[in-house]
Amino acid sequence: MAPVETAPLFAPLVAELLALLRGLTPDDWHRSTVAGSWRVRDVAAHLLDGDLRKIAVYRDQHLLVPEEPIDSPQVLASFINGINASGVRYADRLSPALITDLLAVTGRWVADLLLALPPHGRSMFPVSWAGETESENWMDIGREYTERWHHQMQIRDAVGAPLLLQPRWLTPLIDIAARAWPPAYAGLPSPAGTAVQVEVRGETNADWAVVSGEGAWHGYRGRLAEAACTVTMSADTAWRLLFNALTPDEMQRRCTISGDAVLAAPLLRARAVIV
Repeated sequence: MAPVETAPLFAPLVAELLALLRGLTPDDWHRSTVAGSWRVRDVAAHLLDGDLRKIAVYRDQHLLVPEEPIDSPQVLASFINGINASGVRYADRLSPALITDLLAVTGRWVADLLLALPPHGRSMFPVSWAGETESENWMDIGREYTERWHHQMQIRDAVGAPLLLQPRWLTPLIDIAARAWPPAYAGLPSPAGTAVQVEVRGETNADWAVVSGEGAWHGYRGRLAEAACTVTMSADTAWRLLFNALTPDEMQRRCTISGDAVLAAPLLRARAVIV
């Protein structure tokens, strides 16, 4: 899969978010979301916290030092979850209007910052859920895009607003998030050339695949002539699956599997977030 340029999408995505938030009622801000215990206001606060942290690190070289070495995925997840929770707690003292006004400022700062980064320069942080120990900026920018997109969808889902599932938004999203699939297949022995096809249908119609070869699994964009397993899902299901917003029962109900169902299992459990 080729590099994906998502930096130009940040400014229009922020514009969509601001229009959404400015149209919410007081009750909307307290609606539950698919993000666990977080309400709409908590998800918006998390977006603000993410902007501020990105600016502090990349613009000002202000890094938060963990209390213990990050030497395992479990420690990393605990560290990230702790930061996220503390950022949301702090925002309890902010009004919805203030959160929105601040996002208008920080969203512009982040969009400008990411546009200025050299795409193939080394990122400060690797994208761990993609199995990377070192990432280029375009990939880390893509990760930031998936973060901001899927959290906005959590808000839209909670308040019944239209989801941004058109190709402009969803194709680059899955192009980045699909890089979580190959690491999920690590350790699954299969003959070289074994392929799992993913079909996304609906507002966006596109295909991706995971193929074994040379001792590893690799991701591809497009349709294969032959696949040992095919997983078909709607555009709405695709983002919910990748960003941990479906129960196991919902996954089974929403995804159609043909061929060797064993080959579908790693794909269904892969997530493009740290969980």
